[in-house]
Amino acid sequence: MTESNLHSRIMHALEEAKAREVKELDVSSLTSVTELMIIASGTSKRHVKSLADKVVEEAKHAGRRPLGIEGEREGEWVLVDLDEIVVHLMLPKVRDFYNLEKLWTVTPDGAAAARRS
Repeated sequence: MTESNLHSRIMHALEEAKAREVKELDVSSLTSVTELMIIASGTSKRHVKSLADKVVEEAKHAGRRPLGIEGEREGEWVLVDLDEIVVHLMLPKVRDFYNLEKLWTVTPDGAAAARRS
């Protein structure tokens, strides 16, 4: 599956599950670990877990299994690693505290790396 198709499926899953404040960050120039980070918020621990389940389900339907899933038990921050795309699903308070958007949006030359907002 191409990254574009995987990306479309993830975005569709998040939209269907009513994710909030979905942001995409192109981090390909900042790290070799992944190319794209998708960050989204859920309204409760249960909602965050549900968002993660939807993302994993869509990836599996497309023939992709996550390399790893972290934080499902706690539900405050679930990370789904799909190799070229890493999805962070968080409660708003956790997202505000860690502020991943700020951490990953400035490149070494000072340019913004955000793909879309």
